[in-house]
Amino acid sequence: MRDKSVNTTSPVVDILKKVFGFQSFRPNQEEIIRNILDGNDVFAVMPTGGGKSLCYQLPAKLMKGTTVVISPLISLMKDQVDAALENGISAALINSSLSPEEMTSVVRSFRNNSLDLLYIAPERFAMPGFCEILRTVPISLFAIDEAHCISEWGHDFRPDYLSLSDITKTFPETPVSAFTATATGKVQNDIISKLGLRSPFTIRASFNRPNLYYRVENKRELKTQVLDIIKKYAGEPGIIYRTTRDSVTNMADMLKENGIRALPYHAGLSQEQRKANQEAFNRDEVNVITATIAFGMGIDKSNVRFVVHADLPKNIEGYYQETGRAGRDGEPAECVLFFGREDIPKIKYFINQMPDGPERTVAVDKLNQMIKYASHNVCRRRQLLFYFGEDYADKDCGACDICTETVEKVDITTDAQILMSAMSRTGQRFGTLHIVDIVMGADTKRVRELEHDKIKTFGAGKGRDKNHWRFIVDELLAQDVIHQDGDRYLVLKLMEKGKTILFGKEKVSALKREGPKKKLRAGKGGGFEKYDEALFEKLRALRKELADKQGVPPYIVFSDKTLHEMCRLYPASLSDIAGITGVGAAKLERYGDDFIKAIKTYLNETPSLERFKKQQAILGENCKGLLRGQENN
Repeated sequence: MRDKSVNTTSPVVDILKKVFGFQSFRPNQEEIIRNILDGNDVFAVMPTGGGKSLCYQLPAKLMKGTTVVISPLISLMKDQVDAALENGISAALINSSLSPEEMTSVVRSFRNNSLDLLYIAPERFAMPGFCEILRTVPISLFAIDEAHCISEWGHDFRPDYLSLSDITKTFPETPVSAFTATATGKVQNDIISKLGLRSPFTIRASFNRPNLYYRVENKRELKTQVLDIIKKYAGEPGIIYRTTRDSVTNMADMLKENGIRALPYHAGLSQEQRKANQEAFNRDEVNVITATIAFGMGIDKSNVRFVVHADLPKNIEGYYQETGRAGRDGEPAECVLFFGREDIPKIKYFINQMPDGPERTVAVDKLNQMIKYASHNVCRRRQLLFYFGEDYADKDCGACDICTETVEKVDITTDAQILMSAMSRTGQRFGTLHIVDIVMGADTKRVRELEHDKIKTFGAGKGRDKNHWRFIVDELLAQDVIHQDGDRYLVLKLMEKGKTILFGKEKVSALKREGPKKKLRAGKGGGFEKYDEALFEKLRALRKELADKQGVPPYIVFSDKTLHEMCRLYPASLSDIAGITGVGAAKLERYGDDFIKAIKTYLNETPSLERFKKQQAILGENCKGLLRGQENN
């Protein structure tokens, strides 16, 4: 337990500013930290990028003893330890990546009570005798990250996490804090119960990520669609998720053939290769990682500017967590899902391999929720938040395709009747591609063999292209006018609503998106400003150079958010740069002079003086002196 005599009022804010370089807390952080300092158990659901790590790293600087952080992946631990060390916090990890000598050194530091933070995996906690090592040192706090892994109702259950249910019994005097970014109400209750948390202070933060832009596109020409996204974010980091190892490898190969620095990541690679590929991505040596969900929790990279799902995810929890890898620094990022209904039977095939029972039923329900999200013309943000039990009051989120694109309501009754007539006249035994071929009058071998070129609706829609008819199919599926039946091979069948439309008793309309009505990359409340992009490229190169010397990923030196702020304010002295978000005392001392020098050099080499004049009000006398020096030259 911490020393109760510690003053928890001023030191909290003081450490926030001096160690972490932040002037204020993000929502809920201060309440969580003060409850931890008061010795209470805590359960917190906070979105990725919401600042969970600060909630246990800051108290670790104030409390007597060591904070033990239990985290699921080795790579994630290493990134967090590196980030803590960069901020001047004494931190180490114990896992299988260490040599015997390194392990001995960490245990010695731990037993000497010289560590603020010790990171371990749940498997390590469960090892016989390890708890005895923990008993030899005062433990100030157990912080459990990715706590949803203990729940069998969650999307990523890990049996190793069940050993953590012994923590409150083995260390009854030590507070426990559990953190997760994804938990429904049911999963939340299960986590609290399994961990045995004692009347925990509970925070369920908003799941809204205002800096993320959500978009769904019909999967058509996937190669072209993916390349367009990467071109839009040229040179910036991104993740592309695929469902199978082969598709991950093929995507990475395609990107490399097109001159893009990309690497694959999936469970079929050796542990050494996965580690090397992730390290290359973290260090900005490659721009794009193509990955299966095996890459889900292993990434702490803060400057991911886009996440693409090239296949339909199995559930919204996984989708939300994976999109949450984008924009962890709070800067704008984009999340794109390429939706093709041909993905549905592939997922259903694996679901049907489960034993018939509650688990299969839950999986089917979660898949249906995911399909609804992708196919319904309803604000993406509102749908995501509603899934997690949160209402979104605004009618227009300003940061999804539904809310930012021009939408026209069109009557599609005639086209729907043509399509459903073709379905009916062929016995409702064929899938989308064949039905579209019929209405378009396609001269294919299969159409001729089945004599479907002789039915009344053959060629009735030849005046419209294939994309239009796929749009009609998608709309009728989304509105429950028709449905797809079958496991591996889906056929189109009429619903009752479809029959009434087919026989002219009811009309059907659709919302057709025509293109962007406003150019936005972030949601309401983001407050994102322009920055000097030319200076950013120079500072990004400097960051990479310094990070390589330190042996850490560039985003650990400074986040994109910090660099963007420098590129708006042009700090001219150490006192100026000390006021930039994310510049704590340790980083100021280590990197401040280098960045000031780079900014001054850039200003000297830039012929236009307009930029300097605009900054005078912000930078005051420091910038005025710099400007006068430029004018005298």
